[in-house]
Amino acid sequence: MTTTDTGTGRRWGRFALHYVEMIVAMFAGMFVLGMLQSALGLSLSHERQPELAYLVMAVDMSIGMAAWMRIRGHGWASTLEMCAAMFVPVVPLFPLLWLGTIDAGTMMTAAHVAMLPLMLAAMLRRLDEYAGCAH
Repeated sequence: MTTTDTGTGRRWGRFALHYVEMIVAMFAGMFVLGMLQSALGLSLSHERQPELAYLVMAVDMSIGMAAWMRIRGHGWASTLEMCAAMFVPVVPLFPLLWLGTIDAGTMMTAAHVAMLPLMLAAMLRRLDEYAGCAH
């Protein structure tokens, strides 16, 4: 293995680690803030209020990711792009929910699955930043 191969491997390793960090931060925000809302009696029914429940959950996930990204030294543009990945999946899913094509559980599952490649796309857009070369 050449020095360049080792450098490339480290670069992609940092990228992969950062991706995992984003997923952990996303779920931490969702669980911690969700538990706090529940403790305060502010939790929403995913079956009765699926749109609002999803949007609140997306905000919770965004807060977790944004906090970790700012700690890691990312700028606001990349932070907001990553947060957008929490909201973009529902753009086509809400109308399907309203038309009765999908139910609330399917919407939640599909949105969460779609977040992962959207987060990856946001990271690939700023590869140098997320591979540890820009901060």
